[in-house]
Amino acid sequence: MIDLDDVRFRSACAIDARAVARLHADSWRRHYRGAYSDAFLDGDVVQDRLSVWIGRLSDPLPEACTIIAARDGVVVGFVHGVLGEDPTWGALLDNLHVAHGLKRRGIGTRLLSLIAQAVVERTPSSGLYLWVLEQNTDAQAFYAARGGTCVGKEFALPPGGDPRRLNGAPVKLRYAWPYPSKLLAGA
Repeated sequence: MIDLDDVRFRSACAIDARAVARLHADSWRRHYRGAYSDAFLDGDVVQDRLSVWIGRLSDPLPEACTIIAARDGVVVGFVHGVLGEDPTWGALLDNLHVAHGLKRRGIGTRLLSLIAQAVVERTPSSGLYLWVLEQNTDAQAFYAARGGTCVGKEFALPPGGDPRRLNGAPVKLRYAWPYPSKLLAGA
């Protein structure tokens, strides 16, 4: 059993890109199958995510915030947000992933509270929102249990802009927290 005291949370840096990309790809393979094509998920998804994370962590934007959770030096979760991304909804929680075997242990809740803390500290009047695929009901339940409200839906964009990476026209749902400070209690 993992003790949350054994998990260290810190800002991500360039050397974390490979570990973050592997965790991100594993999460997509587990939760996005059916929405994303099997050819993409079983093929170059790790390389696709690696190129994204090398870019994000090697030359981070000033409005970006990436925090990792590590246990015994191994990345077991991460969150990535972009402050001020939308004039109506505020900061975008672009990614939140926890290693499959370590879910329901408080890591995701802590990561969510840490990104909320960054939003409150750096853009105090901002809300926080994210997109989650409609088929990812576990994630929806997680966000709803933490006060997120589903406020809209749209068709999902294909990863990397390549329509061959989608199956059909998957839908994504917007979850929002108008007051991210309410998430700080989870810290």
